Amino acid sequence: MTHQPKNKILIVIGGPTAVGKTDTAIQLANHYNTVVVSADSRQFFREMSIGTAKPNADELAAAKHYFIDSHSITESFSVGDFEKDALALLDDLFKQHDVVILAGGSGLYIKAICEGFDDLPTADPAIRHRLNQDFTEKGIHHLQEQLKAADPEYYVQVDLNNPQRLIRALEVFETTGKPFSSFRTSAINKRPFNIIKFGLNLPRGILYQRINQRVDIMVQQGLIDEVKALLPYRHLNALNTVGYSELFDYFDNKIDLNRALELIKQNTRRFAKRQLTWFNKDKEFIWVEPGDVEKMVGIIDSRI
Repeated sequence: MTHQPKNKILIVIGGPTAVGKTDTAIQLANHYNTVVVSADSRQFFREMSIGTAKPNADELAAAKHYFIDSHSITESFSVGDFEKDALALLDDLFKQHDVVILAGGSGLYIKAICEGFDDLPTADPAIRHRLNQDFTEKGIHHLQEQLKAADPEYYVQVDLNNPQRLIRALEVFETTGKPFSSFRTSAINKRPFNIIKFGLNLPRGILYQRINQRVDIMVQQGLIDEVKALLPYRHLNALNTVGYSELFDYFDNKIDLNRALELIKQNTRRFAKRQLTWFNKDKEFIWVEPGDVEKMVGIIDSRI
């Protein structure tokens, strides 16, 4: 990896789902005549479009985006893979641009690009096997409770609906006797570019209204058919996602459609709350209103 001079700038745009990150990122990209790298752990996947609120054709035409539709749900693509691939891409992009934009709601993926991860210990496969069995027999709530007791710090950051993440944290704890969070905080890998982080937020009532509205629009766009087509792949981790899980329950006749849509809205609002908790912990974020590009440009230019 060739090291760029440190005058290159990565502008991070984070924030909760439905807050307006895509639109703000495109406006900034146009202002600086640059490109957008997506840090949304579900928009990588070609087969998931409506339920992940990917940028539409007009938005993709307005600014070049990377890591949208880059992978299939059948490929394994971890946050570590993303870190490696995205850093190599940034290395290339910074040869043509002084400023590049990284936008998305997946805090862990943004952290991977900005700081990297410590080398986590390898866990005992027997422990992993037992935790997987626990998950199958006792459900996700059991894992959540175990993690809450073992590692309260990581408990408030992790996506609690992602069993793989819970199991990973628990196996590290059981293998080493130390909480997963203690391995994740010590080393920050230096990056060959400067980073300016913006968090977008709206008053809670308005944000929740936007989330509810967005779910209604997804349904109009064909979300139910999209999820139906993915039924054969429902065991894949990528589909363990709000907007998909609830409709799988509907197709299993566990709940009716109205209830499924109600749950999607409710779970998305909860997800947004967790995203805000995550981004609020990072004191480097400068909070702005979505679309307040003038203010953002003022801050960026003052640092260049």
